[in-house]
Amino acid sequence: MVIHLTTNASLLNSTETFQRAVYMIHSAGKALPIIEWGGIFAPLLFHGILGIWIAKNAKLNTSQYRFTSNRRYAWQRWTGIIALVYLFMHIWHMHGWFHFGPYLDVIRPLQMASFRPYNAASTLAESMNQWGGFVWPAFYLVGILACVYHLANGLWTAGITWGLWISPAAQARASKVSVVFGAVLTVIALSAWWAAVAPGPEDVANMRTIEDRMYKANVEAGVISDLPEKRSAAVTPDTAAASETDVPSDQ
Repeated sequence: MVIHLTTNASLLNSTETFQRAVYMIHSAGKALPIIEWGGIFAPLLFHGILGIWIAKNAKLNTSQYRFTSNRRYAWQRWTGIIALVYLFMHIWHMHGWFHFGPYLDVIRPLQMASFRPYNAASTLAESMNQWGGFVWPAFYLVGILACVYHLANGLWTAGITWGLWISPAAQARASKVSVVFGAVLTVIALSAWWAAVAPGPEDVANMRTIEDRMYKANVEAGVISDLPEKRSAAVTPDTAAASETDVPSDQ
């Protein structure tokens, strides 16, 4: 999550910076689905299912005992549920979960699986403008803030569960560290969110021009393979050719 948010926040620096980071991720090639499912999706599903069971059996007592720790326990449960819904929809919205043809033919008219890694910045921004241009930005804002709280507070509670900080003094110190970590991650998360929702149509067009030029240069250099399915449907041979002269090379 930290790596993902930091990568997305790099879009604030430039389209080139973000696209290079995405190229590096996709340099894993055929191993990428194994990495995604083995290192991200499967653990996420396990944590989500376990979290639902914990939340279902949790006995909240914030109405009787208004202690800070009680409120944190309650918020940990609620943000976990919000984060689970958000992450499921985020993956479906951007990546579609699965990549076989008939399935994609059904979900893409619904504007799901809308992210294209070789047109990373432009398709990310376009995805945020779907459904009226306000639904997804609001959904993502709530979702990423829930994820940040759940992770930062979860580190504190996990340390208590695992016996890493047991005494009140140790828990207080760990709590301060968690708060600082959460504050820093909130800044990164909001930066990533703003980088995705701020670009307008003209910005998106400029992003695509830069992406298409980078794509051609990296394919010719052998850095990436020529994979049209990882490019935006808006890219045509004419627009790709035009992009070679519209923007000067950054080399």
